[in-house]
Amino acid sequence: MKRVIAISLLLVSCNQFTSNPSKSESTFSLDNKKAIVYTTADSTELRLSATDTLQFSEQGQPVETQVCVFVDPGKKFQTLLGIGGALTDASAETFAKLPKEKQNEVLAAYYDSKRGIGYTLGRTNIHSCDFSSGSYTYVADGDSDLKTFSVAHDEKYRIPLIKQAIAIAGGKLTMFASPWSPPSWMKENNDMLHGGKLKPAYYQAWSMYYTKFIKSYEQQGIPIWGITVQNEPMATQTWESCNYTATEERDFLKKYLGPNMEKQGLGDKKIIVWDHNRDLIYQRASTIFDDPEAAKYAWGIGFHWYEDWSGGDQVFDNVKRVAETYPSKNILFTEGCNGPFDMKKINDWKWGERYGKTMIEDFNNGSVGWTDWNILLDENGGPNHVGNFCFAPIHADTKTGKLFYMNAYYYIGHFSKFIKPGAKRIISSASRSALLSTAFMNVDGSVAVVVMNPGNQKIPYYLWIAGKSVLVNSKPHSIQTVVF
Repeated sequence: MKRVIAISLLLVSCNQFTSNPSKSESTFSLDNKKAIVYTTADSTELRLSATDTLQFSEQGQPVETQVCVFVDPGKKFQTLLGIGGALTDASAETFAKLPKEKQNEVLAAYYDSKRGIGYTLGRTNIHSCDFSSGSYTYVADGDSDLKTFSVAHDEKYRIPLIKQAIAIAGGKLTMFASPWSPPSWMKENNDMLHGGKLKPAYYQAWSMYYTKFIKSYEQQGIPIWGITVQNEPMATQTWESCNYTATEERDFLKKYLGPNMEKQGLGDKKIIVWDHNRDLIYQRASTIFDDPEAAKYAWGIGFHWYEDWSGGDQVFDNVKRVAETYPSKNILFTEGCNGPFDMKKINDWKWGERYGKTMIEDFNNGSVGWTDWNILLDENGGPNHVGNFCFAPIHADTKTGKLFYMNAYYYIGHFSKFIKPGAKRIISSASRSALLSTAFMNVDGSVAVVVMNPGNQKIPYYLWIAGKSVLVNSKPHSIQTVVF
């Protein structure tokens, strides 16, 4: 019953909180403006629910004992590329097993901006990854000329899902793709799994593989916005993986991948380096971006969150260091998920809070976008051909067709539903309290302020802007989006 109530609440139209698009930044005013508060909270039925409509009033100087979130729309930072998730083989295979009405529900839940949370960004894998039912490539063994290249494998499940997602999203979904490993015969360990390195003799063939993929998908009606060089290049995994040092990735980019993308008429496609954890992000960025020949091909750098998978700290400041040092380059969160999968723990509130905290911190430290991992997985946290089962925001019981919405779905929705591509991050600063916050101004002039309370106590706070404020009540273990 809770899920039905929550999904129905997403039908609230965004039109009610948009500001006058003709207002310029210099004339931003709160006169006669109302703030609508949307809330998701633990131990309640509130899931992206409209809980308050508040009127701004004069406040002046706050006192130290008042909890405030200070917002300044006049101070703008990075532009949002989008928020979304990965459309993998596992997601597509799970999707295909659902009844049509449940397929439509999943598509609307993610990609419809009014009925769902309005994803605008997507990632997919270049041939197989761990979240595939088995290892496969797009070419015959030993075909270094790529004459046998074909994405026919993907036509059964993945390509149809992506095309449907694009349609529900209004005809546009910013898609980027990542390889997990070259074919085994291109690698020194002769294995797609267990790390290994790309043989120098196949640098040219492998770089052309990316261009073949992009052109093949675009022939299928799926525009590819960009690619990453390699998923997790410093990880030797039990699944598809390939290792590059920073200098090896730099040289592959500047001598092969970048030039070949241009020669194939794909110079407008974005190339993202690293695509791994925050811990080594600065070293990778400096090695590549300090080289002018490599840097000219790199749109930016991608990162994951798994440096804290074993319970350690997430090093958010490392993202900020890259943003400070290389302001002309973009920073994109390319993958994250919770796990290992345990159906008994699917309702634990910590899963959503992890998303809320990291999204707030990553945006505040300079990320231009945020990409979750699998959009949909089955009742076992898969399919996955190496037993690496994880959580997704929506799980499906493929035997009954039942869908399970994790609280992570709603936490992500507090950003993706209200903050749209082209939005500019603006100042949002909480006073001394447990509250976490970030804020964006959309192209139409509407402002979305996300405030998260990870603590056990209710916290009343003033949302304060230029001498005016509204009093908002933050429930324990909650996330809110205040829109005006």
